[in-house]
Amino acid sequence: MVDNFSNLSQNHLNVVVYNFVDTLSHARTDMEVIKELAEDEAAYRSLTLSWFKNSPLFEFMKKIADKKGRLIITTDHGSIRTQEPSQVIGDRNTNTNLRYKVGKNLNFKEKEVFAITKPELAYLPKVNVSSVYLFAKEDYFFVYPNNYNQYVNQYRNTFQHGGISMEEMLVPLVYLEPK
Repeated sequence: MVDNFSNLSQNHLNVVVYNFVDTLSHARTDMEVIKELAEDEAAYRSLTLSWFKNSPLFEFMKKIADKKGRLIITTDHGSIRTQEPSQVIGDRNTNTNLRYKVGKNLNFKEKEVFAITKPELAYLPKVNVSSVYLFAKEDYFFVYPNNYNQYVNQYRNTFQHGGISMEEMLVPLVYLEPK
């Protein structure tokens, strides 16, 4: 991308999707070395900042500023640090996402979720006659009764998305012009 900047600068509009921060947040959940480097929120933010300062993305942004270009930065979703497990019981066809579930005959605690029992009223697809959508509230994350403690230990204090917290639902947008 940086090497191709002169070609890209000929266009009126360029759209770049940079997925590294999302990938890093998921790697923090899955990879032991990243968990070690980013054991808490402050360390995760520090690691992200360190990556950014040394990234091709930052170099690309500096080139845009040098050319007096304008830049809009946004994302498709936010994320939240999950803290509290919420047990969901469903059949094997229920999806595996930690912040939302779609399935039939789901058993859950009402105070921990936002449940949509009539998907058609929310303009959501109705997979089965008895489809239910569950969205985690606040900092809850969904776990199943089998391997409960393993999942709680693995996913507590990780950044997730797909629920209905303000952190996930508000989409930041910034418009930048060079000084």
